[in-house]
Amino acid sequence: MYEQLSQEERYQIYAYKQAGLSNISVAKKLKRNKSTIGREISRNKGLRGYQPKQAQKLCEIRHSSKEKHIRFTEEVHDCVVILLLEKWSPEQISGWLSKNKNYNISHQKIYDFVNQDKDEGGDLYKCFRQSNKKRRKRYSLKSATRGQIRDRVPITERPQVVEDKSRVGDWEGDTVVGKDHKGFIVTLVDRKSKLTLIEKVENKSAEVVAKAVTRALAPFKNETHTITFDNGKEFADHKKIAKDLDANIYFATPYASYERGLNENTNGLIRQWVPKKTDFREYNDEFFKNIQDALNNRPRKTLNYQTPWEIYKKT
Repeated sequence: MYEQLSQEERYQIYAYKQAGLSNISVAKKLKRNKSTIGREISRNKGLRGYQPKQAQKLCEIRHSSKEKHIRFTEEVHDCVVILLLEKWSPEQISGWLSKNKNYNISHQKIYDFVNQDKDEGGDLYKCFRQSNKKRRKRYSLKSATRGQIRDRVPITERPQVVEDKSRVGDWEGDTVVGKDHKGFIVTLVDRKSKLTLIEKVENKSAEVVAKAVTRALAPFKNETHTITFDNGKEFADHKKIAKDLDANIYFATPYASYERGLNENTNGLIRQWVPKKTDFREYNDEFFKNIQDALNNRPRKTLNYQTPWEIYKKT
């Protein structure tokens, strides 16, 4: 009689696969049928491969849903849970499944499913982006003109083609600060494709940030036309960035974050993985590159449920 895999066995499967063992070898070590191991990995594999914690969560929810008669087919149900765990929104999941899998499931049904899971003690709702917006501080005209970056070119001089978002290579840039202002990342996002780049930096000095921006955009140098920054002093070395990347640099109006709305929104998406008061020093470069990959390989409603990478490569 078949006995369901335990959580401990799932962690063993992960460890053996990381060590390079075949499914047959894993099955022998666990004294399981090789088809059981193959099915487990295939059925519970996410966008970043087989993860034991995710696999266990899928199994628990799948078993629970059978008892609750949720009107998903098993295959659709598994796709929805996997994508929720990848922090996709219900709209993204619904649109992508319709476009790529021909699964017609509304985003409202996914919300209902998550709400039901929450009511019954589940934690899928934690996959959703949490809103934690504070009231925007008002600044006087006097304070808005203090300490401006030297030789900055205002956004009002930026060409219309950038506003039109008709080409790739027009970027918006910013920094995100970790807990106690002791950890930082530089973020860049392409206005047309929404392709996102993340670089971890040790501090916010102009020299360090300039090197990070140049490093991040080096693979895209031939397509880089402009970068629009906010007015943080960390971008004071903008002339070196412009020279290294052969690009034009512009600065948004002080305290007008809406002029770089895409970058601000992208920073909010990154906060799904690193909420406020997260100490960035606890995470390595690979962790932030995984966030970058997740954002660039998940569909966006504004891109007709295509991914940023798909849009960038097409243009």
